[in-house]
Amino acid sequence: MSEDKEAREDELLALASIYDEEEFHRAESADGGEIQLCLELPSDFKIVVKGEKETEHSVCFLPPLMLNFELPADYPSKAPPIFTLSSKWMSRVQMSSLCRRLDQLWEENQGCVILFTWIQFLKEEALDYLSIQSPLEIIRGGNKMTSERKKTEFAATAVSGSHSETAEARKRAKFESQSTTSPNLDPRTVLLMDPRADLLPQLLDFDEAQQQRVFDSKVFSCGICFIEKLGANCLCFKECQHVFCKACMTEYFQIQIRDGNVQCLNCPELKCTSLATPLQVKLLVDEELFARYDRLLLQSSLDLMADVVYCPRQSCGTAVMVEPDTTMGICSACQYAFCTLCKLGYHGLSHCKITADELRNLRDEYLSAAPDTQKFMEQRFGKRVIQKAVEESFSRDWLNENCKCCPRCGTNIQKVDGCNKMTCTSCRQYFCWLCLGQLSKVNPYSHFNNPHSPCFNQLFHGVDPDEDAFWSDEED
Repeated sequence: MSEDKEAREDELLALASIYDEEEFHRAESADGGEIQLCLELPSDFKIVVKGEKETEHSVCFLPPLMLNFELPADYPSKAPPIFTLSSKWMSRVQMSSLCRRLDQLWEENQGCVILFTWIQFLKEEALDYLSIQSPLEIIRGGNKMTSERKKTEFAATAVSGSHSETAEARKRAKFESQSTTSPNLDPRTVLLMDPRADLLPQLLDFDEAQQQRVFDSKVFSCGICFIEKLGANCLCFKECQHVFCKACMTEYFQIQIRDGNVQCLNCPELKCTSLATPLQVKLLVDEELFARYDRLLLQSSLDLMADVVYCPRQSCGTAVMVEPDTTMGICSACQYAFCTLCKLGYHGLSHCKITADELRNLRDEYLSAAPDTQKFMEQRFGKRVIQKAVEESFSRDWLNENCKCCPRCGTNIQKVDGCNKMTCTSCRQYFCWLCLGQLSKVNPYSHFNNPHSPCFNQLFHGVDPDEDAFWSDEED
């Protein structure tokens, strides 16, 4: 109907105007898209890691829920949106509960557009609805849970919330525990991460990235030039949290590096001793100046080490590590082999030059040799040369065995864990890890649900079926 079509178009246009491109992606070929929903956390929200040594981390953001939807032709007059709900940290039991609540909201508002109501519920009320409170308890990847614990916790993932001791919370916990061994898991829910994997780095990395994004959008007054600028044009020192504009800090860093004061790149605030990180310095100065900073910083540290000498070439002067019981040094910058005593070209029993074509043969010979032979090779060729041969050869082998290229832009992608629906880190294209086919933005999981697809029912193909933790939420 024309009224339905007009309502769908108005709703999609409204979502595009409310949410930025990071949050809402509209599908090109259908009425649908994808919404990333960052749940609103209370202040001072904490994550507790259970294990031999309990650790606690404060976070402001958790990875978003992903709502993929498609609007049918008779929406909103008759049919609700077709959707899937996915998450890295929330269990399928919890997401199934949210799906049921979304269905209830549709029934209460049938005939009206519903997406904005769903979004508001998921962002603002989902944590309270699931009784998830601070601290959020996670179990470090690989830890084994007892069978009793598997029955009582959300076994679909290694995450559980701290629940209040109210009758409602106990009732919901009992219902969830029963759901882990029943067919009540909603097929519209997808767990994006292997529960055996270590979830903590994922949570902390996302929180740091989101906090940087918030910082970039705020306005700060520079303590040097006193001009108000966006955080994207400012630098914040990690330890003290003092903020200065990048223009002032760039000039400050340039002067200090040119003068050789690489140990004095500290916060300009009076009596503050916080130091800029090498990454912060690299972002503000050019490559030539950063190379000088890096070299001087390394030199100031190496000057205190007894097993370090410098390349005798006047045009080089790079620091060289000297192996015990040898008088040969090999410059890592110019590859000049020299005697550490007289600083002339190495004049030992043999003087070997290794070409790139010989690196692989050298690696194989070194790895298959006895310990005494390996030590002799290190003395003969230099330990750095041996290490280079081994590392470069293994790096090429590792890339060939563990990475695949994005079918859209060709970027090397490694699959660490989770399902076979992959996202390219460069162009954000969804693709199948098994067949490398490009997937739909509207519903990328349809590729694995279509009986005619070569990857039908292969969403988690390759996951070890003997690991109980991964499949505990799929049991009938």
